[in-house]
Amino acid sequence: MTVRAPLKPFHEALADLLAQARPLAGTDTVSTFDADGRVLAQAAISPLQVPQQDNSAMDGYALRCADIAAAGAAPPFTLPVSQRIAAGESGQPLAPGTAARIFTGAPVPPGADAVVMQEDCEALDDGRRVRINTLPSPGQAIRRAGEDIALGAQVLAAGTRLSPAGLGLAASIGLGALQVTRRPRVALFSTGDELVMPGEVAPGQMPPGAVYNSNRFFLRAMLLRLGCEVTDLGIVPDRLDATVAALRQAAQGHDLILTSGGVSVGEEDHVKPAVQSLGSLDLWQIAIKPGKPFAYGRIGGAHFMGLPGNPVSSLITFALLVRPFLLRLQGVVDVAPKAIAASAGFDWPRVDKRREFLRARHGADGRLELFTNQGSGVLTSVAWGDGLVDNPAGQTIARGDQVRFLPFADLLS
Repeated sequence: MTVRAPLKPFHEALADLLAQARPLAGTDTVSTFDADGRVLAQAAISPLQVPQQDNSAMDGYALRCADIAAAGAAPPFTLPVSQRIAAGESGQPLAPGTAARIFTGAPVPPGADAVVMQEDCEALDDGRRVRINTLPSPGQAIRRAGEDIALGAQVLAAGTRLSPAGLGLAASIGLGALQVTRRPRVALFSTGDELVMPGEVAPGQMPPGAVYNSNRFFLRAMLLRLGCEVTDLGIVPDRLDATVAALRQAAQGHDLILTSGGVSVGEEDHVKPAVQSLGSLDLWQIAIKPGKPFAYGRIGGAHFMGLPGNPVSSLITFALLVRPFLLRLQGVVDVAPKAIAASAGFDWPRVDKRREFLRARHGADGRLELFTNQGSGVLTSVAWGDGLVDNPAGQTIARGDQVRFLPFADLLS
């Protein structure tokens, strides 16, 4: 009697995988323009304060509140305009009893301690005087020097995956180039004699049992989004010698070998013996649905990961396991999938012994609606949805329940 090994819980599988992910050696220096999605190898420290000096938060008039208080004036009151200060210019010290016409971002002149927005003012005598229609308070509409970033502050930590906002922040402290970790080099191939490439065989000429290789397209796209350099080795025939040859080639000069299909235990699944003949392999049965079969191993200096062949299973195991691994290789510390609380707009009365990842999207009422067919081969469910409901093993869901939701905006970026 064959005794099956227990299914590995997802959190254990992820922890075991990340324990193998040592950050890659070597860095690149890239233009800040070209650093989107890259990971900082060293912290970005500000060599200046931002803003560099007090500046106006809006178009209006800079003045001294003490002048108004000393005169005992109440709105409206009129002041002569002694100067005009545009962004990029430096004003003169503000003469007592006068106002300065000032524009957003322009340095506040010495002596001024408030800015009144132009909507609360009225220009008189072709701008030579101004009527102030409100009583200002000290500090009003002034952005203080260093209130955003202090001199010497760390604005981006090492291990930060750069976003458009991060690039803008780096640029705001004068960094035209950034030190980033090098890109992971990934060899990608699919296995299966049933696979054909779109464009090579017309739909009306598909042989019986043939399917288009969709996995190759979304896996390559997700690898590129993660900043990887991808070597696409195409489709490998279902033969042991061909699989060994492809793996031997892929192990040269790559950090990770990623395959889809061939990691089960059928007679035509040759990945397991091929990897074992060249290196080491752990074949995991993970307690998730979809995506139970998953393989991890080493061939020489390259990591190996084998994904299931079913499209949804392949995509979800990549998002939940491969993506965090590749981010950790690049030095990112916080790689766990980000969950948000959401309200279920559906019933899920079935209980499964595995942790389920259900394709869902937000409906017009803000609640999650579920795709009707949750099969592991139904790629339509992923294109339709905007995330996954992370449903614990043995858990039912009733309409109105709070659930954990993993947005695709995070998982697939």
